Amino acid sequence: MASYRKDAHTTEKPAPLPLQACLEECMEAVDLFLNNHFTESLDRLRPRVKDSMYHALIYATVLEMEAMMTFQHDDIISAGSTMKSAQEVCQRFRKKNAIGGPVTNFKSSGSTLTEEELHAELCYAECLLQRAALTFLQDESLVSFIKGGIKVRNSYMIYKELNAFFHSDNFCKGPNHMHFEGGLSLGIGAFNLTLSMFPARILRLLEFAGFSGDKEYGLSQLHKGATSLNLRSMLCALLLLSHYTFLSFILGTGEGDVTEAERLLQPFRARYPCGAIFLFFAGRAEEIKGNIDEAVSLFEDGCKAQQEWKQFHHMCYWELMWCFTFKRNWKTAYFYADLLSKESRWSKAMYVYMKAAYLSMLPAGQPRPFGERDVELFRQVRSFKQKIAGKSPPTEKFAIRKARRYEASHPVKLPVPALEMMYMWNGFTVIRRRPELIEGMMETLVEAERTLQDTLLSEYTVDDRCLVLLLKGLCLKHQGQTQAAEDCFTRVYTSEKKIKFDHYLVPNALLELGMLHTQMGHKEKAAKLLRKAKHDYKDYSMESRTMFRIHAALSKLKADGSDQDEYTGM
Repeated sequence: MASYRKDAHTTEKPAPLPLQACLEECMEAVDLFLNNHFTESLDRLRPRVKDSMYHALIYATVLEMEAMMTFQHDDIISAGSTMKSAQEVCQRFRKKNAIGGPVTNFKSSGSTLTEEELHAELCYAECLLQRAALTFLQDESLVSFIKGGIKVRNSYMIYKELNAFFHSDNFCKGPNHMHFEGGLSLGIGAFNLTLSMFPARILRLLEFAGFSGDKEYGLSQLHKGATSLNLRSMLCALLLLSHYTFLSFILGTGEGDVTEAERLLQPFRARYPCGAIFLFFAGRAEEIKGNIDEAVSLFEDGCKAQQEWKQFHHMCYWELMWCFTFKRNWKTAYFYADLLSKESRWSKAMYVYMKAAYLSMLPAGQPRPFGERDVELFRQVRSFKQKIAGKSPPTEKFAIRKARRYEASHPVKLPVPALEMMYMWNGFTVIRRRPELIEGMMETLVEAERTLQDTLLSEYTVDDRCLVLLLKGLCLKHQGQTQAAEDCFTRVYTSEKKIKFDHYLVPNALLELGMLHTQMGHKEKAAKLLRKAKHDYKDYSMESRTMFRIHAALSKLKADGSDQDEYTGM
């Protein structure tokens, strides 16, 4: 753990501050954080984390952000413990009812709460929400969603009650109203946006049956919080930027609003021109517009901007790796995967797999960096398996399973492992606006197809051919060749009974086929294909990620022209 986490050696406890002074001091700490002064920011907060709910909350929030970037088990546990302590501080400021418990009905009793007690409710709900986020961070499986469910429900109910009270005639604005309203915007916005992304069965497991969240309302609330001067504007902005530039790709159909992301970034970049986190999101915005060279420049600037938190560097290295993958510059992509394998602990198995994948994409006679060999690296992948809260990250499990075939004395080569993993991160959607990049991918896939035809048949032949067909279909779709794309996806689906290992290919082919028919305006056929992908397949690799994408595709169908339940399958 970083040295700045240790308790400061102070000789006396600082005198308590009124609410407004606490908020002002926390605003200064956030400003330091956004200007890359991370240690100074934490130092500013630390002396009051035991007696100020806002100091405790913001301090824990910064450590949670670090845990989300490092993905290290120790960081996640430490952040969770710190957030739990912050929750206990907030609890002390909450108003108690007649039997000693916290107030739960603000409509009837809210008018008796002081401004400080209202803020305590808000901070308490935010602690619960962030602790749940840490639980979900540990694993994408349904088990983690259930584990965080109680915290999510309790947090949701507090936000719901506070929001109802806020819009009632009994509510009176206090001197620090802008910070209270910003906190409400964060909570209500985050819940509506996040729950709108969840498939129905996960919502049922969280006991949110019948509530799907209002995506547009969630976005509007977060935008309101991000564009006003309040303590939570940074968090509202980061949630929006994450949604527009990441979540809509990884857990959605890849239709993030880049224009909105750039509009949101503009004032933050003007105020924090060297802010590493905003340079990173600016790079991601350029990347998904297809401006790969501009993205590379911004990610490099993000690395140069600060040396204190290497985690920011790792985030940039990850994106740089994909940027050079899109350009089919396998050696440079390998270089960033190698850097990550040496410096980052998020998933060494994944990084070593990517190193092997890039080496395997190089022509046979081309020299290998550092004298490494892809077969040897693939064989090492399993040894780097890690578990967080008893579970391995799904992408790591996928990499380990794919590398397994290299354990044979005469392994059968994976056809296009770098492009397969690129599909898992929805990279083909990222480069759809760049015809020359799509054409380059198609050249690689045609060559792989030719190699498979010239190779002796094996137990992997059908799976490998279907993988190449799925990826070719994506390229053809982005080239406007819809019939050829449909033929590719259909051939994967009709090969279902012959596929031995990569069972994920079939539901994903149906997903892509459904989205293709949505694009063509064949909504009923699209809905039928998407429902089939949703209901007929289970226990395949990266299932939760595929289910999120199916849900996003069905939600898009509903939003684009029908309110009928048949499109949502709910």
